Amino acid sequence: MAPDVIKIGKDWFSARGWKAFPFQLEAWQAFLDGRHGLVNAPTGSGKTYSLLMPALLEFIRDNPDYKTKKNNGLQIIWITPIRALSKEIELSGNRVIEGLGLPWKVGVRSGDTSLKERARQKEKPPELLITTPESLHLLMAQKEYPDFFKSLRAVVADEWHELMGSKRGVQVELALSRLKTISPHLKVWGISATIGNMDQALEALLGNYYHEKDYAVVRSDIEKKVEVVSVLPDTLDTLPWAGHLGIQLLQKVIDIVKGSSTTLIFTNTRSFAEIWYHRMLDAAPELSGLIAMHHGSISQELRNWVEEQLHEGKLKAVVCTSSLDLGVDFRPVETVIQVGGPKGVARFLQRAGRSGHQPGAVSRIYFVPTHSLELMEAAAIREAITQKIVEDRLPYIRSFDVLIQYLTTLSVSDGFYPDQIFAEIKTTFCYNSVSEDEWNWLLNFITTGGDSLQAYDEYRKVGIHEGLYKIENRTLAMRHRLSIGTIVGDSSLFVRFVSGKYLGTVEEYFISRLNPGDVFWFAGRNLELVRIKEMEAQVRKSSKKSGAVPSWQGGRMPLSSQMSEMIRLKLDEVVRGVEKDDELVFLRPLFALQQERSHLPSKSEFLIEYFKSTEGYHVLMYPFEGRFVHEGMGALVAYRIAQIQPITFSIAMNDYGFELLSDQPIPIDEAIETNVLGVENLLKDIQASINSTEMARRKFRDIAAISGLVFKGYPGKPIKDRYLQSSSQLFFNVFHDYEAHNLLLQQAYEEVMDFQLEEARLRRALERIAQQKIIITHPDKPTPFAFPIMVDRTREKLTSEKLEDRVKRMALQFDSLD
Repeated sequence: MAPDVIKIGKDWFSARGWKAFPFQLEAWQAFLDGRHGLVNAPTGSGKTYSLLMPALLEFIRDNPDYKTKKNNGLQIIWITPIRALSKEIELSGNRVIEGLGLPWKVGVRSGDTSLKERARQKEKPPELLITTPESLHLLMAQKEYPDFFKSLRAVVADEWHELMGSKRGVQVELALSRLKTISPHLKVWGISATIGNMDQALEALLGNYYHEKDYAVVRSDIEKKVEVVSVLPDTLDTLPWAGHLGIQLLQKVIDIVKGSSTTLIFTNTRSFAEIWYHRMLDAAPELSGLIAMHHGSISQELRNWVEEQLHEGKLKAVVCTSSLDLGVDFRPVETVIQVGGPKGVARFLQRAGRSGHQPGAVSRIYFVPTHSLELMEAAAIREAITQKIVEDRLPYIRSFDVLIQYLTTLSVSDGFYPDQIFAEIKTTFCYNSVSEDEWNWLLNFITTGGDSLQAYDEYRKVGIHEGLYKIENRTLAMRHRLSIGTIVGDSSLFVRFVSGKYLGTVEEYFISRLNPGDVFWFAGRNLELVRIKEMEAQVRKSSKKSGAVPSWQGGRMPLSSQMSEMIRLKLDEVVRGVEKDDELVFLRPLFALQQERSHLPSKSEFLIEYFKSTEGYHVLMYPFEGRFVHEGMGALVAYRIAQIQPITFSIAMNDYGFELLSDQPIPIDEAIETNVLGVENLLKDIQASINSTEMARRKFRDIAAISGLVFKGYPGKPIKDRYLQSSSQLFFNVFHDYEAHNLLLQQAYEEVMDFQLEEARLRRALERIAQQKIIITHPDKPTPFAFPIMVDRTREKLTSEKLEDRVKRMALQFDSLD
């Protein structure tokens, strides 16, 4: 029977003038054969239909009366990482359902879904439900939720590579572990772009199904051709060494925009997006009304408007962040521009794929460097694409905060029996190593608050009734439902016009620095702060041209290890004189100056620079391993040098290297002789070198929020940031002093090591350096490699003084660097 239904799918494609690709047909067949699996295909290649179609064809195959069979209950759940993707999947779903003559309903369940629509969905579930990980857990927090899911046949996790590297992926794993019990015939599929650890991604998605080996990995054979074009200034002199935003190339970007029908301009941070949008309008006012801005802090209404205008082809350009990385529904844009180093291959390819967003088309992406050395990243990206190298995504393991939240979710619905849920969570990738002792600790924690909190009634959340773990308190249940989710960040304030129109959110730490009357740029507007009232920043339009720009926390992405390796490879080509990339040829005068003042390291060398300036004594090292690794390595080296002689350092770093600055001479030669860069006692020395307790304390704040230890407040009445911080710190201190075995406390330290300091990557970097020849030079003045790191240190300290002015003065001081 299967071949006949596949013919139905092919015929529907033919009627639309399409032809099914081999990978789509392969996925259809594997799905219809009852297998689980993963579809690996590039953006714009028809991934959605590769799994949506067979799920519908299966229903047609199993129900001869499918054309009249209504109200079939929930059949397919489609999980998406961002709400904006829902619209595209909903359109595709309705199109094919209507075309095949199925009387199915498509529903979307996310944070934007109205209460009325949610009630309708509960009473009469749609056959296809498009949802997010958080909303899926909210459905499980309802009474009698198994009835809602009992007819479910398939779950598709879209953009699985995005979800897997976060705790939202863990939410998906937990939901699947429960749904497999409720729906024994459930098929689990994922859709993923290429990642380095695809096999691990599959294991994280399938859990115990992975070990049963009855799965298929369907790879598209569609080769996505990507052309990387760097936007170069007319001369190297006009491109600064550091401290700028790429604005020197503004006119060239405007020319590209004017020469294209539609352009997406990606920036790495929301602040960059605001600045570039305003600078473009200042330089080319004729683009007013033709360009827009899109980032995650702008209101849903404004983002929807921008997406609709793009879809209808009414906008010439959109300045955006990762908010448009994924498949928001709009026509393929002609041109994509990336401002600033992309830091990772996968992210760059995702963005490039927004142009030529159809099979066979070339994706051209322009790269706009913000400073000279960043041009190396363009050459590195091109090499990685040629070698087909992409990053791994590190899945979370043993995330006890998410597990506690999940157990509480089950407790507020119908309750749970521990033996059954323990068996289920052990089938997941994240929790398969959880021991019985740890499980009993978790149960004790949610029922009594554990060893440290059992004296306080509010932490005795879950009651036990004849072996069933359940929350009967309605207030506790409501508070928990409001807290479901793993996306945590700093407290945000709503930005509204005095007249009431909502513009978006801005982080509390930024707005608290402003006084009424101050002007800032937000959502593409010049806004004057009128007053802060409760959790609202009330504003009015301003005619002033200058203003502060909100800087959102965590905007800086570190260089990936794959990008680091490619940059070292490209630098080695320069040393050997075999460089071919336009960017490297363009940078020859810069490399020549680096060689003249210090040294240009080959792949087998490790460069250390030591010099004195008016600021003090500087040691600079260049591992080219990314900001996070350099943060840990800088602290480690500083600690080990201080063991030789008492000395205090300030530490600065960027993606290429790090600087130790002291007001007294640094015994660098002795330090190298005593193996200051060795891996011996690494973990012990890292923990001694950084304030790992302080870093864990900061990390614990998020863990406390996810696990429900601290309540973040009701909608419109969030609890102030400083109260959350002090509450979570109080818990941290209590656990630290009296309950060292607390699993949430241990998790905080592990997350610092794994995700912030990237301890495993730091170890690999030190092992590599151990095989290299160490070159120590003593330049008379800062080198092209050193100057950007010194500027980064200045950036961290600057308050009112403009960074650009300071950089210019530094450049003059060090003999005309720019």
